[in-house]
Amino acid sequence: MAGQMNEQMEKGKVEFDQTKLHMLMQEARTNQNLLFGITGGAVAAAIGAVIWAVITAMTNFQIGWMAVGVGFLVGFAMRLCGKGIDMIFGIVGAILSLLGCLAGNLFAVCIVVSRHQSIPFPELLSGLNPEIIVKLITATFSPIDLLFYGIAVYEGYKFSFQKLSKAAD
Repeated sequence: MAGQMNEQMEKGKVEFDQTKLHMLMQEARTNQNLLFGITGGAVAAAIGAVIWAVITAMTNFQIGWMAVGVGFLVGFAMRLCGKGIDMIFGIVGAILSLLGCLAGNLFAVCIVVSRHQSIPFPELLSGLNPEIIVKLITATFSPIDLLFYGIAVYEGYKFSFQKLSKAAD
């Protein structure tokens, strides 16, 4: 049987039981939870941003690859918590990954400013407003950030989906 299946796969003629596939998709859709996925993804984005800032503070070096970690963390949390198969899970994962990256960069910059200006970090954060945040992000932006943010967004999208498997035949 397995040899026959492999032979069919090589020829590109694998046939699926459409009824079974439809039932699996319905079951997966019933089990998905967008709100829980968003919650898990948002928490992961926040944790990733804090880890990014802490590593930057400890090393005194801004590491762009941290964005990749944030994207993976968000996507994994979205998949684990949301169990989604619909495209919205990937879109939300991508958005949360980008927000996590921006927050990680912002927190890292705030740590540097806090140290140089001798302002307590919580006090500095509490004094931020949207205008200042945009100025800080744009002033510290580098073109290479686009690459890392792009990878993070891709990972946030890709890893947000529940994988369907042919568990029961």
